[in-house]
Amino acid sequence: MADSHDTVTPPRATKPRRRRSDARRSIEAILDAARLVLSERPEATMEDIAVTAGVSRQTVYAHFPSRDDLIATLVEAAAAEYAALLDEADLDTAPPADALARFLGAGWRFLDRYPLLLNATATRIPRPHDDPHDTAPPRLERLIQRGQRAGDFDPSLSAAWLAAAVLGLQHTAAALVAAGRLTAQEAETHCLRSALRLCGGP
Repeated sequence: MADSHDTVTPPRATKPRRRRSDARRSIEAILDAARLVLSERPEATMEDIAVTAGVSRQTVYAHFPSRDDLIATLVEAAAAEYAALLDEADLDTAPPADALARFLGAGWRFLDRYPLLLNATATRIPRPHDDPHDTAPPRLERLIQRGQRAGDFDPSLSAAWLAAAVLGLQHTAAALVAAGRLTAQEAETHCLRSALRLCGGP
């Protein structure tokens, strides 16, 4: 017979953990649905996003009180992905011309996943503090400065100007792809060759 002073350890509660796991899955599904739906239709509603995510509209609002909150979170997630792509590109140690090619390659992968951020009709999108548009220019500028110091790039123009011009080239090339005037491969090739010429590289 058990001692009356013996204590029985209750089973560990798993429901809160399961709820947190379910909530994470719902948030990921909603953000992925928002990325897909808003890239095709920037005016899409929360209900449209809920249908694509396979959840109820109430579930979407439970995690994101407003459409602006949802889009701001999506843009923050995009910024984090872009920063990770640039980190993986080894921009600070690769030869400058190779680093420029890697920088542009990371940009193409990012734009392919988040075409919404290039959509001219999407100017109503709220821009959070961590904006992908703020992530790239300083890193590209440092890359160009390193190339200028090494003698691989022309130092007669400022690195800030060249960085802005290279990013403008990529945005223009992406817009031509969206308009069906260039294939993705043509745009990537033309953009890299033009960027290297602009910077005075090989």
